Amino acid sequence: MTKTELIQKIQDTDSNMTKKKAEEIFSVVFDSIRDELKNNGKVTITGFGTFSVKERAARVGVNPQSGEPLKIPAKKVPVFKAGKLLKEVVK
Repeated sequence: MTKTELIQKIQDTDSNMTKKKAEEIFSVVFDSIRDELKNNGKVTITGFGTFSVKERAARVGVNPQSGEPLKIPAKKVPVFKAGKLLKEVVK
């Protein structure tokens, strides 16, 4: 499913809703999640899952072409953990 299809689903929930209003709702939800993660926060949607930020430690990797070791710096990455109900639906 694409962003456009999600916006269409939002619009379909109310026959009086315009596409512009559906896009605003979509943007508010995803911008809120993004902003919370940007501030190292966590977003939990009961029955769906949890979005959070995880820190990856610096490590030494290997260049697959030359075999030489290279330093991979530490960084933060977004992660998603599916909730119990979502896992049950996907089974």
